[in-house]
Amino acid sequence: MRKLLLATTAAVALGVSAPAFAAGDIIITYKDDVSTLDPAIGYDWQNWSIIKSLFDGLMDYKPGTTELVPDLAESYEISDDGKTFTFKLRPAKFTNGRDVTAEDVKYSIERVLDPATQSPGAGFFGSIDTIEVVDPMTVRFNLNRPDATFLHVMALNFAHVVPKEEVEKYGADFGKNPVGSGAFKMAEWTLGQRLVLEKNADYWKPDTPKLDTITFEFGQEPNVALLRLQRGEVDVLGDGIPPAQFLEVKADPQYEGQIIEGGQLHTGYVTMNVNTKPFDDVRVRQAVNMAINKDRIVRIINNRAVPANQPLPPSMPGYIKDLEGFAYDPEGAKKLLADAGLADGFSTELYVYNTDPNPRIAQAIQQDLAAVGIKAEIKSLAQANVIAAGGDGSAPMIWSGGMGWIADFPDPSNFYGPILGCGGAVQGGWNWSWYCNEELDAKAAAADAMTDPAQAEARFKAWSDIYAQIVEEAPWAPVFNEQRFTFRSKRMGGDDALYVDPVHIPVHYDAVTVNE
Repeated sequence: MRKLLLATTAAVALGVSAPAFAAGDIIITYKDDVSTLDPAIGYDWQNWSIIKSLFDGLMDYKPGTTELVPDLAESYEISDDGKTFTFKLRPAKFTNGRDVTAEDVKYSIERVLDPATQSPGAGFFGSIDTIEVVDPMTVRFNLNRPDATFLHVMALNFAHVVPKEEVEKYGADFGKNPVGSGAFKMAEWTLGQRLVLEKNADYWKPDTPKLDTITFEFGQEPNVALLRLQRGEVDVLGDGIPPAQFLEVKADPQYEGQIIEGGQLHTGYVTMNVNTKPFDDVRVRQAVNMAINKDRIVRIINNRAVPANQPLPPSMPGYIKDLEGFAYDPEGAKKLLADAGLADGFSTELYVYNTDPNPRIAQAIQQDLAAVGIKAEIKSLAQANVIAAGGDGSAPMIWSGGMGWIADFPDPSNFYGPILGCGGAVQGGWNWSWYCNEELDAKAAAADAMTDPAQAEARFKAWSDIYAQIVEEAPWAPVFNEQRFTFRSKRMGGDDALYVDPVHIPVHYDAVTVNE
């Protein structure tokens, strides 16, 4: 039995209670409540792993890795032309006691595609032509083109399977009353205070989950949450270590083994609008790349990242390990600007999201650019305003921090289409450089048509070639790949990778354990 003092001076001063919990229970803190637990709607890092613990999809990833494995699917087949995917379901039940069937899979995907659902994930399913229920335990997807990413799409939260009767019962409130087939089920949700998940005793996967309950406590300021973890009152800081305390906590030997670092499928970058002079000149864009001191920027954020030299993060398939990119070289940048007829430099604007540390990063970039003759006025705005300026093409430069791309799934195509492909270079799109290379779009389509698993290595090589050309044409200045740090209590067990899981962000709750 885990014992916590209810009436200590510290707990009273913090305004928190510390109820006794059994060995299989853990507490996670968050500053903000979860917006929804409807897998068709939820699309932020905070609800990502919670939704994944309540629902299952046809595919998932091996815990702590980016390796695709069947989930609700017992097996699958891909046609020779890569346009038909047939999944055989394993026996499983929803937490309302009903069996999961192929009809449920069909309904769940069609619900996401229905405009009335207003699902932000609908665009991921654009390759689907029709969905067939072959028999109660077999579902077939007929695609309008070969799609090598389709198995990844089937692992997204948007593809998780829901029971139609429960969705119809709760309507728009299904996100507050979730019913799935996952390792946990919802036991309580007091809005703004706490969410409690309890073990699904009928879960199909043996010896899963390891925990009995998970309590998410909301309204917890990160500084207070840190103190509570240090006192043994909570188990994981959902919002991470507060930046102001990061170096102190990380350097403290008493927390050795409790702070876990891992890579993210993330890149922070500066976009340059290729339709705006002088960024229509590749030499200018390359000069910006060479002007930015990435090592200094990483130090500004307490080394919570690694310098980047390409759009893809190091943990992404297709990452080019031996790529040189554009090293920090102010004199080389000045020469490129002179070659472009801008020996005296030029003036521009750098848009930035106005939440720390982004303005400080923008100021460092501003100083680096000034050193080579580029005078960048900082436009520090609310996130929505920066996104709008990127989406309508009015921003010549944007620092992506706070809005930097984190991949929806671990495949190089997901870093291209929305933010570097022609399809994203539209009003309201996320390709804020407005870079559109139709030749690369064709190569990207050809790479994603390689659906045979035996072609995986050749496919990733094709993507590497695409990104090598993007680096040379420099619509971005990649700056860093953010690292993730999770602070866990001493009682938490399991492989470290489960706490910096690249897909079940931030923690793979189905697989973690407690050491009691």
